[in-house]
Amino acid sequence: MTMQGKLPVERMCQLTQVSRAGFYRFLQGEAPEEKAMAERAAVQEVAMAHRRRYGYRRVTKAVNQGGLKINHKRVLRYMQEDSLLALRHKAFVATTDSGHELGVFFNLAWRMEVTAINQLWVADITYIRLRHEFVYLAVILDAFSRSVVGWALERRLHTRIALAALEMALERRNPLPGLVHHSDRGVQYASREYAECLERRQIVPSMSRAGNPYDNAMCESFMKTLKQEEIYCHRYRDAGELRAHIEEFIEQYYNRERLHSALQYQSPAQFEAAAQKHPAASPIRSAARVKMSFLRHEEIYQSDMKGETGAASEAPPAHRLDESPADYSLASCSPAELASASSADPDSGGRG
Repeated sequence: MTMQGKLPVERMCQLTQVSRAGFYRFLQGEAPEEKAMAERAAVQEVAMAHRRRYGYRRVTKAVNQGGLKINHKRVLRYMQEDSLLALRHKAFVATTDSGHELGVFFNLAWRMEVTAINQLWVADITYIRLRHEFVYLAVILDAFSRSVVGWALERRLHTRIALAALEMALERRNPLPGLVHHSDRGVQYASREYAECLERRQIVPSMSRAGNPYDNAMCESFMKTLKQEEIYCHRYRDAGELRAHIEEFIEQYYNRERLHSALQYQSPAQFEAAAQKHPAASPIRSAARVKMSFLRHEEIYQSDMKGETGAASEAPPAHRLDESPADYSLASCSPAELASASSADPDSGGRG
């Protein structure tokens, strides 16, 4: 900036009684009205292209990725002035029936550090209200990329809907043995048919704690996104029209176009494509590289078995029913060994 010489911008503006904003506008050589119109047009284009599904943060990222640098506060102001803020509705109905006597499994998902696709899948079921009926949607997401790998829509809440979503995911991804499948404790996922399907494909089952939806937060987050950005924005004539809209939202928009904040504002397809370019850092289809961490014994237990001399008992502390031994990893155990840890015998610490 040769015109200012050795004086700093702030001092030069003080001497000439000119604001710093005016000085920088002069340097840009562009009228502020024209710049504001270009910014507003870019914000409107992104917001309408995504059917007002994007909030101001995603709109800011999309505009910046298009080559126009703009602050998120200005984007928020433009969207407020132009009535482009994302449509939002609040609704929640519990659809999980965990009051059954079927077997449940350890929660392995929260211990995992996922490094590639087909290491951890998360599944859930939600309801959708139409004009004259309720229908149910089952989905399966890959935890690495948040991509929806399987989904099914049915009029009745039976095991068949969960199996249909699982079969679609298996056909698309064909995962290697050792994949962990995580879900809530709903009767659909605990059923004999579903458990046998997982066992045939050497998939390790994992379930959330009872009454704790946060254990399956990734799938819950997708369901919220689907309802706020698609379901609540339309009034469907029937289940056929709903199916077409859901297919378009999942297959074309969510998996391929929608920017995800947890993926450095990339779509799931872009994130997986980037991972394939760096197989050493993130080996695709490598179920053996998944990492699992556990709390140390002394952080979980405080031994109160001390003798009169104050010495601790030599016997190691017993594990809780919902914990596994320290230093455990999928890389050192086969799927069969993992499945055997979830036997129906309550003394084995497996199924509850």
